[in-house]
Amino acid sequence: MSPAMDNKCLNRVANGCAIGGALGGSMGALYGTYEAFRYKVPGALKIRYVGQTTLSSAAVFGLFLGAGSLIHCGRG
Repeated sequence: MSPAMDNKCLNRVANGCAIGGALGGSMGALYGTYEAFRYKVPGALKIRYVGQTTLSSAAVFGLFLGAGSLIHCGRG
């Protein structure tokens, strides 16, 4: 495999992680805000709850989209 091919694959995986993180973070923020108000989380703990939901969703979705990009990069 040539170095140009490795660089292309690495770029594809990095882009997959970035897009997955952005999409997962935005959905996590929406869902976390909804849940914080639904379960009546008190005061400033709402910010912590929404932040945790946002980061965890971004990490998980970014990981899965990056892994999918890596698997897809091997087929070609």
